[in-house]
Amino acid sequence: MKNFDVAAVVSGGASGLGEATTRALAARGAAVTIMDLNQERGQALAAELGGHTTFVRTDVTDEASVEAAVAEATGKDRPLRIAISCAGIGLAQRTVGRDGAPHELGGFTRVLGVNLIGTFNVLRLAAAAMARTEPGEEGERGVVVNTASIAAFDGQIGQLAYSASKGGVVGMTLPAARDLSSVGVRVCTIAPGLVDTPLLGSLPEEARAALSGGIPFPKRLGRPSDFAELALAIVENGYLNGEVIRMDGALRMAPR
Repeated sequence: MKNFDVAAVVSGGASGLGEATTRALAARGAAVTIMDLNQERGQALAAELGGHTTFVRTDVTDEASVEAAVAEATGKDRPLRIAISCAGIGLAQRTVGRDGAPHELGGFTRVLGVNLIGTFNVLRLAAAAMARTEPGEEGERGVVVNTASIAAFDGQIGQLAYSASKGGVVGMTLPAARDLSSVGVRVCTIAPGLVDTPLLGSLPEEARAALSGGIPFPKRLGRPSDFAELALAIVENGYLNGEVIRMDGALRMAPR
């Protein structure tokens, strides 16, 4: 898809990877609907970017909430062609703790609810809206880019819930692409490594240096803009489909 004069939705679009993606899409002329729980940040970003950028407070785990955001996007004066899912949460907890306590079931369920079920919720509703549009070049109606993590492959101690959720996103990629081939919607997934998001930004500089020192090359934390650039490259390359792309500087995570 070479033309960004389309509508797009970005979940988790008010901060971190999502904010960088929202900014990149808006800069290319897309009419972006920011989907996020943080109303203050979302409204501020939409006001800053102006133009056709809007904000809809969205809980990705709630069907009606995502339906409302997708409806807002499809109501714009251009077809919905792009959906990028960046909403996600983490949890650090061992399967059995040092005190012998089992992993909290509620925490596991919550992480899967946001990271996996929330991603699926956006995928299915955005793809259904795209399927109702007129096809563009080569029959393409849209593209969905989901966010996994290298934890899907190299999950560390304490990352059980997070790794399981991101492994599920990886596992959805190919069957979703195959399912949606009949309506001309592509599906790809980005699996980032250590990216300098607000979560990592809260760490002491010494800890951040230690993390980046373990990355083969380049020896730095990833930037949200790296993710945004890759997401837009996937949108532009019409032959990329059903693929999971690691974006990690060749990092392979150790057990801890």
